[in-house]
Amino acid sequence: MKFAVRFVPSADKDLDFYQVREQRIILDGIGEFLEADADVRSKRRKPLRPNPLAPWELRIGDYRVFYEIASEARVRVLAVGHKIHGDLLIRGKRVEI
Repeated sequence: MKFAVRFVPSADKDLDFYQVREQRIILDGIGEFLEADADVRSKRRKPLRPNPLAPWELRIGDYRVFYEIASEARVRVLAVGHKIHGDLLIRGKRVEI
């Protein structure tokens, strides 16, 4: 199933935190793994247990994209971060999920 991917304003700011090369890696991963079958669990996509951040996570290397299925054919990206030694960082700040 095809999905339209939209960023919430705070997720746009999360993405802006990264260098252009890193942004391309993240955006390419979103295009490849969220525009089709965003609601299907896989090695890269998984539903998360209840948390204040998002119901789904996409893994792109060390980068993490947190999203929700907003409607039947729309995905909303809620946050973008990366992992360092098991810690999740969003805009350089450690976040617990």
